[in-house]
Formats: sequence, C-alpha cells, structure tokens
Amino acid sequence: MLDAAPPVTPKPESERPHLGNRLMRRKPVEQLVAEGGQGEGGALKRSLTMWQLTMISIGATLGTGIFVVLGEATPLAGPAVAISFVIAGLTALFSALSYAELAGSIPVSGSSYSYSYATMGEVIAWICGWCLVLEYGVSVAAVAVGWGEYLNELLDGTIGVTIPEAVSAPLGEGGFINLPALVVILLAMVFLMGGAKESARVNTIMVVIKIATLVLFCAIGFMGIKAGNYAPLAPLGVTGISAAAATLFFSYIGFDAASTAGEEAKNPKKDLPRAIMLSLLIVTVLYCLVALVAVGAMPWQDFEGTEAALAQIMKDVTGHSFWGVVLAAGAVVAIASVVFAVLYGQTRILFAMSRDGLVPKVFARVNERTGTPKANVVIVSLFCGVLAAFIPLGELANATSIGTLFAFALVNVAVVILRYKRPEMPRTFRVALFPVTPIFGFAFCAYMMFSLPGKTWVYFGGWMVAGLVIYFFYGLRRSSLATAEK
Repeated sequence: MLDAAPPVTPKPESERPHLGNRLMRRKPVEQLVAEGGQGEGGALKRSLTMWQLTMISIGATLGTGIFVVLGEATPLAGPAVAISFVIAGLTALFSALSYAELAGSIPVSGSSYSYSYATMGEVIAWICGWCLVLEYGVSVAAVAVGWGEYLNELLDGTIGVTIPEAVSAPLGEGGFINLPALVVILLAMVFLMGGAKESARVNTIMVVIKIATLVLFCAIGFMGIKAGNYAPLAPLGVTGISAAAATLFFSYIGFDAASTAGEEAKNPKKDLPRAIMLSLLIVTVLYCLVALVAVGAMPWQDFEGTEAALAQIMKDVTGHSFWGVVLAAGAVVAIASVVFAVLYGQTRILFAMSRDGLVPKVFARVNERTGTPKANVVIVSLFCGVLAAFIPLGELANATSIGTLFAFALVNVAVVILRYKRPEMPRTFRVALFPVTPIFGFAFCAYMMFSLPGKTWVYFGGWMVAGLVIYFFYGLRRSSLATAEK
C-alpha cells in the first residue's frame, strides 16, 4: 500500500508575496481556457450555435431602449434622431470590436471579468466583476419592473383591467409588492434551469417575436409618413444630435451578453466574435429603421413626455387601438427576453468568479444532468426577484450605466495589453486600426461616464466601496491563486 502524501507545509510569512503583488496577480490565458466549462461536480455543456449566441446578445440588447428611450431622445435631436442612433451605435462598435477579439482569444464565461484577470490582475478583475454584478443583477430587476408596466398596458387594452397598485409597485412607491416583476424573473429562472440549449431556444423564439413586432411597426408606420415631418432635419443642431446619442448609447448595452456564453458555445473562438458583431449590426439597423419611420409618422415635438410613442403612432396611423395593443404585446415579450438573457449572463459571470474562489463555491456547482449551475440560477433569480418586488431601485438602476461603461473601458485596455504582451497568441478576430480603435473605445466610455450626473456617481462609489470590502475580507484570501501560493 502506498504511503499517504505528506501534508503541505504553508510557506513562511516572509516568503509569501506582498499585498501589492497579491492584488496584481494574473491568471494566465492558458489556465483560464483550460478551466473552461469545469464547475463543482460537473461541467457546462457546449451546445450553443453562432445564431443562438447572436440571439442571446440581441435578446439582452433589444428591449426597453427602442420602446422607451426613443421618446426621450427624439425631443433632443428632432428628426435627426436616426443619426443619433448611428453615432451611438458607432460608439458601441469601438468596444464591441475589443470584445470580439478577446472573446475569440479567451472564450470563457467571465466576459470582461476574465479578460481583466488575464491582463490587469486580480483586484482589477474583481472590480470589473463587481461592476458586472451591478450591470446585470440590478438591470434585471429594473427591466422586470418595466415589464410590469407594459403588462398593465396590455391588460388594459385587451380586457380593460389593470393590476392594482398594491401588488404592482414596491414599498415606498404606493404598493406592497411588485408581483409582475417577481413573476417574470421566476419564469426566466424556470427556463434557465432546463439547460443552455433549451434556454437558447426559448430566447430565440422571444427575439423573433420582438423583431417581427418592430418590422410590423415599420410596415404600418410607413403608411403614415409625411415628408414635412423630416424638416428641418436637425432643429436643435449638432449639440442636440450629440445629446440624443449619449442618451441612446444605453440602448446598445447588452451586446456583450454572448461573451458570457464562452464555455457553452460549440465553436467559441469563431462564433463569439461573429455573434457580437452580427448582433450589434442587426440591432443598429432595426433602431435606425424604427426611428426613421417614427419621426416620419409623428411630428418630433409630439414625442415629448410620450413613453409609449410607438403604440401611439400605430393607433394614429390605423385609427384602431388594436394595433397599439399588438405593439404592447410585442413589448411584453421583448422586455421578458431582456430579463431572460441578462439573467443568463449574470449567472455565468458569477460561475467564473466562483471557480476562481472570489465568491462562494455554490455559484460554480453544476447539475450533472442538465449541465447548468442550478443553485447559481436559483440564488441569483431569487435575489433579483426580491430586489424588483420590494425595493425602489431609483438611482441604483441609473448606476448600472457607469458599471457597464467601466467594464467596457477595461475591455479596451485589456485588448491593448494582451496585444503587446502576447503578440504571438492565435486570434480568430483582430481589432482593425489597432491601437487607435481601442483607444477611441476607452475615450468614448470615459466621456459617457463623466456625462452622467453626480448623484449617480455617489451611488456607484458606494457600490464600489462595498465590493472592495467583500474582496479584502473574502476574495483576497480564498482566491484560487492565493491557495496556490500557500
């Protein structure tokens, strides 16, 4: 019989790395890729095709932006709001190109968190991951609240009833619980527990429905276009177009969702870059078409204070409220798919962080039969559900914008670092005009961040402080790299 292995003796304190070195320790790309798919007790299943990955990104992006934000941006830009959509799309493109290169080089579930871990060190990776928790987790709750509002509009238009405020608004906003928001998150949870392939099918169906709804709007709205509504094209000048573009940029947040599926894609190195770029192209074309038809069918001044502008246009052009109800139904599906896709992304980011030891191991536990992190899905869904049902989100929801932009900025930095440090690494996609493109991507993100109000920065700062406290008291010592150093 073999003798038992001798116990590992911890290194003396004098031989352990200093705090600065521990904060900046990096996880090699090869190690990140080798660990891909492996969780506690099982492995994620590679089952997603390029089109399913594209649908995940479209599902996370195409939603409240076009149904709600168009009404806020049009009074700023006038008929030139379509140009604002193009500018916002080009701004997102700079970061999307960096995401595409890194997703093809480091095809793992952690998205920008993992890219930061490989290039900038553990503490930066933690900050990025914590930003993603804010981006994905809080935005799931915020979008779920918006879903409840559209559901009420649909019910009112079809059967003439609305859900009482007592069960459709959280404490402090006139109610006791936002039941619709809780329900849509729990429904998404049930579908996500079935497996990545099954979840992708459900998401694809919802994405097809919302694209069809917007195409239907364009077809009907086209009949109501009046050439005079396009003149003057830019009544508020270049300043108005730029202001609208800054507002509309957040309609593109979500294109990075495909990068969270790196460990469940069949051919991640080729398919992830394609899915990211294709989803951004499809979303931009749809946004511009809808904007052109909308401002042609309704004078731009009438968008002021109109949340359901598209439904109003459908009703005005046809003379029947039925088409407005159809659009509301499409919006309910559209926003539900955002909840679904974003919730998926959140669970996969926490899966990667858990495998690295920075958050509890329960988030990396994989169900052997379904190949999904079931416990992770349940915990995240219940947390987001409670947040949406009982807590008035207010400025915290706005702080997701900074969290997203911060993660985007880090990805642009990461692609530059990896190009210079690992130029020989095989890349299935390369950023064009390097390093100008990622520099522009970083600059645009920084500009957008500093354009946000001071109160939003205060909430974001509080979130960051809380995150760093958790890291120093938990993640720093339990990190898998820290374990290897002992």
